[in-house]
Amino acid sequence: MPTQDEILQKVQETLEDALGVDEDEVTMDATLSGDLGAESIDYLDILFRLEKAFDIKIPRGELFPENLSASDSSFVQDGKVTESGIAQLREKMPHADIDKFAEDPAVENIQDLFTVRMVVNFLDKKLN
Repeated sequence: MPTQDEILQKVQETLEDALGVDEDEVTMDATLSGDLGAESIDYLDILFRLEKAFDIKIPRGELFPENLSASDSSFVQDGKVTESGIAQLREKMPHADIDKFAEDPAVENIQDLFTVRMVVNFLDKKLN
């Protein structure tokens, strides 16, 4: 069973290769889109590379849930994620920092949930 540091190292290497970023940019708190420049097409590539690096299968939508805000009209009101939407996020993404997001639950901040730490936490739970 890999340690969190070993997982982080592989995740960093994966993101460096997938996104063409430097090692020092891939910190635990870096967001995949905002800080590392990942676009939606990159998420599939990252997923594939993580599966290969860790020799595991990650079901589609498990690490990067899709259509989060479109799934339910009670999820978003006036550009903000509602309480029930936040509850759904907690359920779908137990590996993400939903508490931090809940402080400013604007829809455009959803992408900030996708951090290096979230990926490491997800893999840590999956592998250990």
